[in-house]
Amino acid sequence: MQKYYLLITMLLLTLGVWAQAPAGAPPRGGAMPAMGGMTGHLYGKILDNDGKAIPYASVIILQPKLDPATKKTKDVLVKGALTKVNGEFSLDEIPMGRGLKMRISMTGFKAIERPVTFPPFDKDLGNIKMAADVSQLQGVTVAGSKPLMQLDIDKKVFNVEKNLTSAGGTAVDVMKNVPSVNVDIDGNVSIRNASPQLYIDGRPTTLTLEQIPADAIESVEVITNPSAKYDASGGNAGILNLVLKKNRKTGYNGNLRAGVDKRGAVNGGADFNLRQGKFNISASAMGNQSKSRSTGFTDRNNFGDQTPSHVHQDNKNRTDGGFVFGKLGVDYFMNNRTTLSVAGIKVHGSMKPNEVIDITTDSLFSGTKESYYSQRVSDMKNEFNANGLVLGMKHLFPKEGKELTVDVNYFGGKAENNSLYTTNYLKATEPASMDQQRINGGGKISFLTAQTDYVDPLTKTMKLETGLRFSRRTTDSRSDNYFLDAATGEFKYQDAASIHYKNYDNVYAAYASISDNIGKFGYKVGLRLESSSYDGEILGKSEKFSNSYPASLFPSLFLSQKLNKNQELQLSYTRRINRPNFMQLIPYTDSTDRLNINRGNPDLVPEFTQSLEFSYLKTFDNKATFMATLYYKYTTNLITRYLTKEANPATGDSILINTYINANSSYAAGAEFTATSNITKWWNLSANVNIYNSKINTDIAGASQDALWSWYGKLNNNIKLPLAFELQLSGTYQSKTNLPVNKEQRMDGPPMQQAQNASQGYIKGFYGVDAALKKSFLKNNAASVTFAANDIFRSRINEQYSESTFFNQTYSRLRDPQMFRLTFAYRFGKMDVSLFKRKNMGAGMEGMSGVMQ
Repeated sequence: MQKYYLLITMLLLTLGVWAQAPAGAPPRGGAMPAMGGMTGHLYGKILDNDGKAIPYASVIILQPKLDPATKKTKDVLVKGALTKVNGEFSLDEIPMGRGLKMRISMTGFKAIERPVTFPPFDKDLGNIKMAADVSQLQGVTVAGSKPLMQLDIDKKVFNVEKNLTSAGGTAVDVMKNVPSVNVDIDGNVSIRNASPQLYIDGRPTTLTLEQIPADAIESVEVITNPSAKYDASGGNAGILNLVLKKNRKTGYNGNLRAGVDKRGAVNGGADFNLRQGKFNISASAMGNQSKSRSTGFTDRNNFGDQTPSHVHQDNKNRTDGGFVFGKLGVDYFMNNRTTLSVAGIKVHGSMKPNEVIDITTDSLFSGTKESYYSQRVSDMKNEFNANGLVLGMKHLFPKEGKELTVDVNYFGGKAENNSLYTTNYLKATEPASMDQQRINGGGKISFLTAQTDYVDPLTKTMKLETGLRFSRRTTDSRSDNYFLDAATGEFKYQDAASIHYKNYDNVYAAYASISDNIGKFGYKVGLRLESSSYDGEILGKSEKFSNSYPASLFPSLFLSQKLNKNQELQLSYTRRINRPNFMQLIPYTDSTDRLNINRGNPDLVPEFTQSLEFSYLKTFDNKATFMATLYYKYTTNLITRYLTKEANPATGDSILINTYINANSSYAAGAEFTATSNITKWWNLSANVNIYNSKINTDIAGASQDALWSWYGKLNNNIKLPLAFELQLSGTYQSKTNLPVNKEQRMDGPPMQQAQNASQGYIKGFYGVDAALKKSFLKNNAASVTFAANDIFRSRINEQYSESTFFNQTYSRLRDPQMFRLTFAYRFGKMDVSLFKRKNMGAGMEGMSGVMQ
């Protein structure tokens, strides 16, 4: 009953704390201070009535402030500049606040005065004409503090920049505190019990979460129902987009950081940014050392028409290594409206997983029990290198909101892995024996993507978005398998257990969408046309595979209705596709792990998913938010794992093979509640509860999955303490839930450590608690020390139960419990524009500077 009490408590937290403003909150309609630390950028061009440029016109930004002496409001200068010879002006780093207005004046012309409104933070005012006897005087602006959660029409944005528990860690640590996102102990991400596509700055990536430093991430976008603008593939759980930090301040600035965890693994990094004139240069270098430890066991009963047996494994894993991550970006501001950018990325890593598995096997022969003991020692080394290059152009038209972007992205990587598995066998009545297996593998992968997007506001409220995209993925992978010949003492190549393949995937896409607001009603309707093809070859065996998926249409519809008292309703529908990957298709039998033999199925077809979501959002006077979402997903031809039994052609024994099939259909339905609140001026929290049900339907025995109700909860507290201390306390709970289907697992560990991923089974419930304490010091709090503790109660145990007509199995694993980190950070820089000969003339490279694929 305890977990149900916990569920009720978290629901009450999300529903009950939003009704009243915190102590010290500004009254409705009261004065609002500047948005802490946030600045905007305005630019445009001043012309006369004949369209000729007006040079040296004065452009200033004013803000009304209360004079304490006279008790009257007067305008105070915030920013100012003179137009250039061509009439252009650019004002950046404008502190955003209420009542800002711009005044333009020039001898011979009447002054122009107009309000300054944010967002957008980067605003093109277009061509402004000055004429005699003409003036404009209006003034309305909206300001507010940066919320923990922002809701767009097709995504949720969570600001994680100040997340303390992830300091010195990786993106895995960040995801643990993002509502709606669940991360297992191996860094596998799921949203609503399915695997999303991972994006970085709006582009797909092959990097894992453990290869991305936490300190590089500004916000996380959770796109559960992507619109026609995004790739139609990956229909299970949408898109998880990591937005990296971008520095847009004039001057030079940067930061340094270093840390260490309880095992002595160090981490560190440095960022530097220089913005002068028409150039912006940014550079980052980061490194993380890893000393990971995990323990676990697997308990399995084999039955059916096999010889009954019981197998028990105890696992101890030690992985040492690390990675370095670097990027360099240059932006060139041709003028106020056109920016060119180039960015490069470099990643290098090396891991040395070592594992010892103690295996006890009890077999029954004619009712007689015989026991066998073996020990498998795995000694491995994995090394990877990745390089990326991004070329981009962004042009902003004088018409506000109209823009054209062109991007060409290349990402390439290669990896080498060498593994030696030594198994010692012992039987009470027989002498010990030993066998050895060696696997030398590696491969290359590259992505080439070219896309262009065009946005045009047709009216003040209606917007057209269109785009084209082409992507090509090239993969070259090999795995050479050797077994020790006891007679010769040499390793012999096993052709049947080795593979070397190449494959090419191409995707062609075009999309268009129109959005508009009619009073309080808004809509966004889109259509995406997408086709794809792949070609593959198993080298040395003259086996080739290819398929072309015809062009398919993927519609999307988003509706929103604003209600009184800051309430909003949203309804969305999308259709998406998930294509089988090459390893799921090729009929190659991978017998590296003798307990988990895998084979592809060339008869697989893509799965199609239709998703429907209905959301309610309420924003309270104290800037607290509450959102409730009902969702339903229906998938046809679901790609899922299936266990079959075949005869081993070499020995004649029966063997079990994991393969893939298309199930008839599946569904997932649930309700999700997300809330953020400033309880007081020193305490804010966010909470997330997801209650869901899922089921797989198929006519094939052993491939169905019974419906199961489950729930997942996450609570995060941020508390400001005296003397510049900050405390963060967060916790998660996952109830018993079905095993995820078609989930991309990270298989960088040794064989025999993963549970059987059958469709029948469940994950047992577990919880975890993290905490962090931060102390800021020096002038302007430029330095800080953070102490973070993860999985304080050693409770994040991944325990799974799976079954089939041939066996049942329990699998348990615990990784890096009670991990402690100490991190030091220092930021530096000057923002005085007088250090430079001329001001930056460019629009901010929103989403472009330092882009990483």
